This record gives sequence, C-alpha cells and structure tokens, in this order.
Amino acid sequence: MQADLFNLDTELDASAIAGVDEAGRGPLAGAVYAAAVILDPARPISGLADSKALSAARREKLAEVIKTQSLAWCIALASVDEIDSLNILRATLLAMQRAVEGLSVQPQLALVDGNQPPRLRCAVQTIVKGDAKVQAISAASILAKTARDDDLMRLHALYPQYAFDKHKGYGTAQHLSLLREHGPCPEHRRSFAPVRALLQP
Repeated sequence: MQADLFNLDTELDASAIAGVDEAGRGPLAGAVYAAAVILDPARPISGLADSKALSAARREKLAEVIKTQSLAWCIALASVDEIDSLNILRATLLAMQRAVEGLSVQPQLALVDGNQPPRLRCAVQTIVKGDAKVQAISAASILAKTARDDDLMRLHALYPQYAFDKHKGYGTAQHLSLLREHGPCPEHRRSFAPVRALLQP
C-alpha cells in the first residue's frame, strides 16, 4: 500500500510511524540487512544521522541507545542464497518486510529510505535520502549498518584470506584482488558480475 499523500507535517502520532532502511545492497559478499525502528517521542535521541555520515564508534554507541530508548526495533536480513535466487532488489525488499513484521509494535505507516516500497500490511511512504531527513530512518540505517558490519567481522573470522574486516565485502581493489587469488567463498554473491565472472570456465 502506497501512502502518496503523506507529508512530514502530518498529525499522525510519531509512535505509529516506523523508519526503515537497509545496509549491504552493493557488496559482493554477505547478507543484505534491514532494520525498522519506531522512536519514542518521549525519549528523543540526539545525534541521529545517516549511518554513512557517522564514525563506526559513533554508530555503535547510537545503536545501543536506539535499542534501549525506542518503542520498538527489529533487524532482519536476506541471505546470500536469497539474493542470488531473487535478485538484490527483491531480497532487500524482503529483508525490509521481515524487519517491519518483526516489530513488537505494528506501525500504521512505514517511512522507507529510497524509492522502492516493500510490501507491507501498513501504509508505506518512500523517501529518497530519507536516512538524512527522517530520524526514524536514520535510526534504522544505524541498526542495519552496525548489524551488517558485525556480521562481516564474523565472516572475516571464518574466511580471513578475504580481509572482510577491511572492505566489508564491497568491491574494492583489495577485495577483487583477493577474490581472484582465492576464488569465491560460500558467502560471495554468485549473481554479482565480478563473482560470476570467476566461476565461468
């Protein structure tokens, strides 16, 4: 359901609005993560911003505050297998759907970063660059990013030869060089062109 007429000055109670964002659409490895957050109007959180604009240390501190002070939050993912079978866009929307459905409080409206709405039971409004405009989306971006970064550290422990701790799975020169040297691991997205090319005889 698309809520085309929503604007940020609506009288809708903020406690009925979830912010939704993802992390990890672009990398060559690892799951794609999404988070949904309903902020508590009575417990504002200072310093919320697009997760990409924050240091890792600041994101980690804010993530703990968000989990403590929000009315509800949920982090979800779509696996590498789901990314490869569905495509990255559909897998991202699935992760967002799982995050919203996993909230302990169901929202009346979901504000989603970007321009592609997931299928939800509540109304949906997409907002381009919403992670820099809407605090609830900023909070969701921080939870998704920190959860994905934590998961890439887990992958680094399993596959240290790829240096996932350095590039977090993105297609950097270092990652591409290591990928060519070692070949793909089970956590590489085989539907992504640089990985797919290495699997072709």
